[in-house]
Amino acid sequence: MTVNIKISATGSYVPKRVVDNFELSKIMDTSDEWIQSHTGIKTRHFAMGNENTSDLCTQVAHQLLAKSGLRAEEIDLIIVTTITPDSLTPATACLVQDKIGAHNAFAMDVSAACAGFVFGLSTAEKFLRSGHYHNAMVISGETNSKMMDFKDRTAAVFFGDGAGGALLETTTDSSQEFFIDEKLQSVGSQHQTIHSGRVAPIQKISADNYPKTDAFYQDGRAVFEFATGTVPKQMQAILTKNQLDATKIDAVICHQANLRIIEKISQTLAIPMAKFPVNVTTAGNTSSAGIPMALDHLTRNGDRPQKVLLTGFGAGLDYASMLINF
Repeated sequence: MTVNIKISATGSYVPKRVVDNFELSKIMDTSDEWIQSHTGIKTRHFAMGNENTSDLCTQVAHQLLAKSGLRAEEIDLIIVTTITPDSLTPATACLVQDKIGAHNAFAMDVSAACAGFVFGLSTAEKFLRSGHYHNAMVISGETNSKMMDFKDRTAAVFFGDGAGGALLETTTDSSQEFFIDEKLQSVGSQHQTIHSGRVAPIQKISADNYPKTDAFYQDGRAVFEFATGTVPKQMQAILTKNQLDATKIDAVICHQANLRIIEKISQTLAIPMAKFPVNVTTAGNTSSAGIPMALDHLTRNGDRPQKVLLTGFGAGLDYASMLINF
């Protein structure tokens, strides 16, 4: 029996605390003019106080349940994609499972940086396609602010916090099938280009040993070259394979890294910027959350295009493109 899968709901959430460029310019050597000209970012949201990644994801999970009409106990799988988990263990997805009461679901995290949502969506699709599971949440959540070195203006000005997600359901209606094609890739030899939260091994057995992690780091020039050179080739390949061009693709949702990167990808693919939903200008770079947040905003605006290309790219280096019917 063929298993069909539909996207039955989307959701998104950002913390209430808004941080503009002027506020950042008070604590580091930068300016609103520099940030906007180089990144297109005007504001971002920071989770503060007791609000952590699992809390952002839980907000999205409640939206997915409300929009889909499903009960929490009907969820079979919860995947959270994040590089800023509440803890290394337990998985942030397990915390979300507990907070929404989805006691029949198994839960796990996926760490693929800014490609996380596409990796997570692909993983959930395979589980549902097996026929053993029927309802899956894929939620991407990030509290990037807690991993920033605010003395590093080359990174700290880019990032914001947020969460977005989608609920997948199996269906007997083949016309509702969401999945068209995908391509997931990794370049592990470039693992030094972006890294965060590295934990060093101990140097000696000592009572004063205590775990420490490092802050987020990226080689901005290398990231730009990868995102505008390597990634568009993957995007073009999957479009060509499926006989799609600028006239036949309805929307392209890229990782919301930087407005200038998205503009360059638009130019390279010869697909107008009007077909690239953007939230980076007001939410900043929200890592894996940017793509599902943009997907959700399409539905909130009453604009649900048919064929959509999702493309994420980030630390690993991981990059992934998925064509969907939406």
